[in-house]
Amino acid sequence: MTTLTASDVSAALGGRRILDGVDLTIAPGRVTALVGPNGSGKTTLLRTCYRALPTTTGMVRLDGDDITSLRRRTLARTVGVSTQEPVSLGGITVRESVRLGRTVKRGLFESFGTDDADVVDTVLDRVGLAGLAERDVLALSGGERQRVSIARALAQQPEVLLLDEPTNHLDLHQQLSVLILLRELAAGGLAVLLTLHDLRMATEYCDAMVVLSGGRVVATGAPEEVLDPALLAGVFGVRGQVRPGPAGGRTLDVWGLADG
Repeated sequence: MTTLTASDVSAALGGRRILDGVDLTIAPGRVTALVGPNGSGKTTLLRTCYRALPTTTGMVRLDGDDITSLRRRTLARTVGVSTQEPVSLGGITVRESVRLGRTVKRGLFESFGTDDADVVDTVLDRVGLAGLAERDVLALSGGERQRVSIARALAQQPEVLLLDEPTNHLDLHQQLSVLILLRELAAGGLAVLLTLHDLRMATEYCDAMVVLSGGRVVATGAPEEVLDPALLAGVFGVRGQVRPGPAGGRTLDVWGLADG
């Protein structure tokens, strides 16, 4: 089991600082939601965590190892990534696209084996794509391609899973299916970090929450501890509160704008 830690991370885009001294810990066995207003730096922070964007200060570590010191193949074997707008290659099937996630487990000229096929079949079934396995990826809807991206990341069998808006383009049933799957994976020891716009879903399905505002972490902890009325009003501009939900869970009630 692997822990991902960001320490005093700052990052810039186009000469403009987007992140400013961010600290973050993503622990095994937990689903952590990264939330905040548009432009707060959520996707930028996620990108620094898998080395798609360099930090200007600070460091991201996997169990103490600076990720910049790791070979990209080693990093890919540990960290799986699903982006908000996944790149989809035409002319290959869903099964073939998901199987690409297995390349990190193979040598450069090593062919895929029956164990790879078993992993791909299992992942396709878990994300609800088994019935579309032989379809061309470009013939899919945006939501279906989003699930292909998630499945490809899972096919890597990572220890840390990073997802940028994984419920984007999905209908309500599939949104819930993905979030339930992430909880199941975390229960098996995976460390999961995902960005979410939907605060209600983050409250109900995530174990922990990190709130970004203006490129800084302004709160971290369990959703019921983080989303107090003052933070909801100050950061998100709404009036609301977290209350106990069914079956021992929790839910977020929002009843208006903070200035309304």
